[in-house]
Amino acid sequence: MLSGLPVGRRINCAHAFLFCWGSALSVDLRGYVFLDSLQPQLAAFTGTTCRGFLPLAGMASLWVETAPGMIINRVTDVALKATDVAPAVQVVERAFGLLEIHHADKGEVLSAGASILDFLGLKESDRHSPKVVSNQVIRAVEPYQAQIINRNRQGMMLIPGQSLFILETEPAAYAVMAANEAEKAADVNLVNLRPFGAFGRLWMAGSESEIDSAAQAAIAAVESLSGK
Repeated sequence: MLSGLPVGRRINCAHAFLFCWGSALSVDLRGYVFLDSLQPQLAAFTGTTCRGFLPLAGMASLWVETAPGMIINRVTDVALKATDVAPAVQVVERAFGLLEIHHADKGEVLSAGASILDFLGLKESDRHSPKVVSNQVIRAVEPYQAQIINRNRQGMMLIPGQSLFILETEPAAYAVMAANEAEKAADVNLVNLRPFGAFGRLWMAGSESEIDSAAQAAIAAVESLSGK
């Protein structure tokens, strides 16, 4: 019904739908994370684990996390009708929802983000202020612990003797920012990443000095973001 309408009219219809069917629905913008350039490992990890359209290194990317989770379906609809972005990740849980969209032109991604915020009646500054819930570095990882972690990893393997950095964020989506900035700052391996749910988690491995640099960059990136 909406496909023949101009973009502006389609977005307005989306507003009307939300008003008619969810006037009592309070939408919480848990996370709003814009990455101007996906780093190679994060792009590859996202492509390996996603069920949508694979992003490439260097593309701009936007991660939006909402509560409740079901509203992320409408958020995806708005972004795709307003711009030419492609979605890689859509996670719909009862409590939280997560969407990733990307494009080679960062202007398209920023425009999609503006359309999403307009639809929700929110501003970027309305997002939750991220916090580091916990972080730790395990140095010279033992072989048996490396095997346990590797059994559950979706990225690079953890090699015995390497140092392992583990970060936990709240809200979850900000773990993506931490991963991207850590990869920019140091020569480390992305072992695993979980950017949805109640908390986000990041595992990275490398030499002791590189992991220290990565940890510093990841924590600084999360703590530098503003919000409510």
